[in-house]
Amino acid sequence: MTANKHSTDRAWMDPDDAPDLSEPEWQAKLAATQVRRGRPPVNDRPKVATSLRLDAEVIERLKADGPGWQTRANELLRTALGLR
Repeated sequence: MTANKHSTDRAWMDPDDAPDLSEPEWQAKLAATQVRRGRPPVNDRPKVATSLRLDAEVIERLKADGPGWQTRANELLRTALGLR
């Protein structure tokens, strides 16, 4: 090896350095941990998927402001219906 190049060998790690997860201390920690799978719920009133036919001009105008047009449409409807 030359003075300008460093060794690319990784330092060897002894596998015995890892904790023994079968010990009672670790078993208690693992048992107390809550397992959460999947996407977390948004809230207690989730949105409902639906199909709605709107004029092309309405969709074009909502999409013209960029991403999030469906959220903006939802807010416009909520305001128009007096829900906000």
